[in-house]
Amino acid sequence: MRRVPIVFDASRNGYLLSTDSARLDVATVHRFLTDDSYWAHGMTLDQLQRALEHSMPIGIYAEDGSLAAFGRAVTDYAIFAYLRDVFTLPAHRGKGLACWLAKEIRNHPELASVTSWMLATRDAHAVYEKAGYRPAPHPEYYMTVPKPNDTEPREP
Repeated sequence: MRRVPIVFDASRNGYLLSTDSARLDVATVHRFLTDDSYWAHGMTLDQLQRALEHSMPIGIYAEDGSLAAFGRAVTDYAIFAYLRDVFTLPAHRGKGLACWLAKEIRNHPELASVTSWMLATRDAHAVYEKAGYRPAPHPEYYMTVPKPNDTEPREP
């Protein structure tokens, strides 16, 4: 049975954070991930749509309703959540939106019991440290299955 998550909204400094998937500009998300991210080059629109269907999308919207930032939580809604695909569009950078997203999503009522949050980043450690994330205490415990011919991790 597919669950329909509760829509969660929060506002700050003229921006609206929302998990309402109906608001999401999927074309803008896809364009950014495939053209501007280091981790999702080659992602098809079908792959993104399936990923969104099986995770909790989080959009941050400017006062005019346009997408300013995005992320998604891959979660079991009980114990574990993996925050990924976080980005802020260039016109909205420098306003702390990614940090706010990473912190505020933990206030979603369906994620209140989640005790294990993870994310991966190549270059934004300081952003996520401000949101409470820390290096994994025992990185030697974690393993991944690399893609063939992949020379470095692509997870954001």
